[in-house]
Amino acid sequence: MPPFDTDEARWEAVLHRTPEADGKFVYGVLTTGVYCRPVCRSRRPRRQNVRFFDTPAQAEAAGLRPCKRCQPHLPDPHPHRQAVLQACRLIDQSDEPPALADLAAAAGLSTAHFQRVFKKLVGVTPKQYALQKRLNRVQNGLQTEPTVTQAVYQAGYGSSSRFYEQAGLSLGMAPSTYRRGGEGIHIRYATAPCSLGWVLVATTDRGICAIEFADTPEALEERLKTRFPRARLSANAAELSDWMAQVLVFLEQPARGLDLPLDVQGTAFQRRVWQALQEIPPGTVASYGEIAERLGNPNAARAVARACAQNPVAVAIPCHRVVRQNGDIGGYRWGAARKKELLAREKSTSPQTGPR
Repeated sequence: MPPFDTDEARWEAVLHRTPEADGKFVYGVLTTGVYCRPVCRSRRPRRQNVRFFDTPAQAEAAGLRPCKRCQPHLPDPHPHRQAVLQACRLIDQSDEPPALADLAAAAGLSTAHFQRVFKKLVGVTPKQYALQKRLNRVQNGLQTEPTVTQAVYQAGYGSSSRFYEQAGLSLGMAPSTYRRGGEGIHIRYATAPCSLGWVLVATTDRGICAIEFADTPEALEERLKTRFPRARLSANAAELSDWMAQVLVFLEQPARGLDLPLDVQGTAFQRRVWQALQEIPPGTVASYGEIAERLGNPNAARAVARACAQNPVAVAIPCHRVVRQNGDIGGYRWGAARKKELLAREKSTSPQTGPR
């Protein structure tokens, strides 16, 4: 059981909504005057606005009020929470995911009841939880192991074929496929004129792998060929018409949001950065340093900037919403003028709902 006895450990628990942290402390958000459980499902606050307290009484003595969503001042409303936490620990410590029936028996519940309780508290099923844990180990291993195969075996998979079968849509295109320039992959793409010049949308069978801006369709096609030199590329405007339409509508009406299936590959850190970017609402911005703090690594502002520059899907992962600490818009892979225009449109059409 993690001790959660430092602010750094507690912030990391808040970022990941670590189930074991519930009941160990609460955190307050000074800008809203609210305090929450570390597993609260509300939008994560900025690190500089957060203070930690050992008990709800301490938070209230500091002038904070309890969150209406997670009700941190009340006794734990979930009688089976400890059983679910024990199941999470069993999954975390096992090379092979335990059988659902075994987890349920250890919790003293029927299989169906345990499945419902686990999903209610954790947000995913036991199988999904176990799969994600193993995928996380693979992603971390890709940064330390010399080959994809070794990373897969170190994560506990008996064979690479089993890993790719189970990973499915969770990882998207296989890491080795990205490294080989898309070899063996069929990528369909379409280009269209837009108010920012020309836009390209490219997709594999699993989701969108590229959204790019340029001044001409030829430049867009050349970029795609450079990125995936060994893939089979084919223009198919009709098949991608729905996704292209969503992108074009978003460019004019950012408040409507953009929710598209993505097939992107990155390091574990890049994926954490990209996930944080998707949590920035339209009409608001965050600095590179603020994103680094939200990830629990306040000295990683430059690494955050690099991850933004390596984002392969413009607007779907909104790296344009990250600016410099002094308010300057900073760099943008598709040109500072486009970034400035995107921010102006979002500010004028979206409600001002900044982070708590």
